[in-house]
This record gives sequence, structure tokens and C-alpha cells, in this order.
Amino acid sequence: MNAVIYARFSSHSQREQSIEGQLKTCYKFAADNGYTVIGECIDRAQSGTNDNRAEFQRMIADSDKHTFNAVLVYQLDRFARNRYDSAINKAKLKKNGVRVISARENITDDASGILVEGVLESMAEYYSAELSQKIHRGMSLNAQKCLSNGSNPGLGFKVTPDHTFYVDEDEAVIVREIFERYGKGETVADIIKDLNARQIKTSLGRDFNKNSLHRLLRNKRYIGTYLYKGEETPGGMPRIVSDEVFERVQNILDKNKAAPARSRGKEEYLLTTKLFCGYCHEMMTGHGDTGKSGKAYHYYACKNAKKHLCQKKVVDKKRIEDMVVAACRQMLTDSNIQRIAEAIEAVFKSEFDSSAVKRIKSAIQEADAAIENLWQALEKEHKLSAFLLNKRKAEEWL
Repeated sequence: MNAVIYARFSSHSQREQSIEGQLKTCYKFAADNGYTVIGECIDRAQSGTNDNRAEFQRMIADSDKHTFNAVLVYQLDRFARNRYDSAINKAKLKKNGVRVISARENITDDASGILVEGVLESMAEYYSAELSQKIHRGMSLNAQKCLSNGSNPGLGFKVTPDHTFYVDEDEAVIVREIFERYGKGETVADIIKDLNARQIKTSLGRDFNKNSLHRLLRNKRYIGTYLYKGEETPGGMPRIVSDEVFERVQNILDKNKAAPARSRGKEEYLLTTKLFCGYCHEMMTGHGDTGKSGKAYHYYACKNAKKHLCQKKVVDKKRIEDMVVAACRQMLTDSNIQRIAEAIEAVFKSEFDSSAVKRIKSAIQEADAAIENLWQALEKEHKLSAFLLNKRKAEEWL
């Protein structure tokens, strides 16, 4: 029988060696039980609490090809830590004749195996929820002490092994320079151009852009404020920038944000992505300018003409849009409207009755049946346990 191995590790204190151990155990299980491994699907640093995992979804999709009969996992919690996702995806695999087999957990095919599997999945979900609570509790305790929780500290800051923030003076010089230059009226574009020309990188090791520079200028950490989940702790961080410089920068940022754009109005350009140059066939885009008298002008211009690669002149926005709207109105006769409506209705019916929708409905029905079977197995096990208990009491009484 052919099998595919699925391996996964989350981001919680696990690494590549975890994958190696899972694969080794699964290959040994396959060799001992007569399975031929034809492929591996591996998700790295992916949580098992949902099924939004690239390799996992590829494995589920590949089961439609009917090239393998089993999915081997190190433990069931590698497959999923959410009982609902587990039931849904196992139903999809079952439809294609594929079983999920745990290499370390001996689970039989009978009713008791269903019960054991359900218990193991419940334990995995419980462990995941408990681990999440512990992590958030630990992060909250760190926040109370103004310690790092592992996120990017920002340019100018570094973190000691005991999670304490400290100032990296080499980077702090760059931070102060950026604040001073912007506070004196230098534009964001000029600052970015200079920083990138000097090959100065962000805290993530990337080139500066408008967003990264604005985030830096808005970051209250630079005036010593510790931030966690929207809560601010003044004095919780080492300071890099003075209050005076920071406030001056914030005022300029707020003023520029409130100012209207110089070259773009709120005008809606109806023919965006629909109007093309008659000379070079390049797309024509909408633009707006203001004359010396303060009058606003709106027009469409060829992209190549803007680069002096085409002779096309600009076209007045209102004039060309009125022409196109008038032409469209002439085409919207009663017969054409009826034909368009029928075509849209046909497309809607086709999509609604597509095979994809039918497959999804079928998968949901199978998942519901699988869940119902699990509950029935649990109920039978409960009745059996009660019967055995009563029997033992009766024997003791006799």
C-alpha cells in the first residue's frame, strides 16, 4: 500500500530536528507494516489549530488522484489540534479511500479505536489551548516588567538574554538623525532616498520606504514608552529621542496628513483601466492639477506620453467620459438589456450548480456523518462501561 508522510512543527520551541525525528519514526513504521512511502508533505512553523497550511492542503488535494491509501503522521496532533478541522479533513480523505495512521499511537479500526482517536484529538486540542494560555500569561508577566516578548524591538534597540531592552548607540544615532531631519522640514522622500543611498537598513534589514519611515517617526518607544496590547507604560523603555523633538515631529506628521493631496483630488475617474491610447495602445490614467488661478483640471494622459515616448495629448476628463456614457446609453436598448440579463442569470446558475459546490456539500455531509458516528461510539462505550460496573457490583453482592 502507498502512503504519504505528513510532518509538522509549530513555532513553540521546536525546530528542524523535530521534522527529522517525525520522518524517521514514520519511515520505520512504514517499513514494519508494509507501506511504500511515495511522498512527504512538511509544514514548518505552522500551528495545528487550523488547517490553513500549504503542504497540508496540497496533501488533501492530492488524495483526489488516488495515488496513495494512507497518510502517516508521527502523532495525531501533527495532523490537527482542532477536532472540527480533523473530522472535516479526515472525511475528505476517507472519500478518496485514504486513512490517517499514527506511527506512535496504536489505534484499532473498530469502535473502540474511534473512541481512542476522539480522546487523543480532544487531548491535543486541550493541550494547544492550555499552551496558548500559558504563553499569553507569560507575555503578560513580561509586559508588567517591561520586558521583551520576542517581537522586533525596532531600530536603535537591542534585547539582552534576560529580555531587557537596551540602546544600540550605533543605530540610535541614525534614529536621532531621522527625527531631527524631519523635524527641521526635510521631506520623507528625501530622507528615504538618502538613507537607501547610504545603504542604511530598517530593523528588519530592508530598505526604507514611506511606511517604514512613518512607523519609526510614530513609535513612542523612542521617548521611553513601553507598549503592549495598546497599553502604554511611560519610562518602561530606555529613551533615544527627547519629548520636544518627538512632539515637533508628531505635529508635522499630523499637519501633512490633514493637508489635501497636491496632485490628486477625490475625483472618480470612470474610465480607469478602460481607456487606451490610439497611438501606442498604452493605458491612459486619470490625473488632476490646479492652475495658477486655483481652478482644478482633471484629465486622462497616456502613460508613454508622460515619459515622452508618445505624441498623444491629454484628454479632458468630462468630455471623454460624457462621450463614452452617451455611447453606452445608445447600446442599452430593451433587447440588449434582456440579453445581458439572461447571460448573467445563466452564469449565476452555472456557478451555483457547479461540481465544486456539490463536492463541498458532499464533504460537509460526510463530516457530519463522521461526527455522528463518533458520538454514537462514545455513547456505546458509556453504556458498556455502565453495564460492566453493574455486573461487577452484582457479582460482589452475590
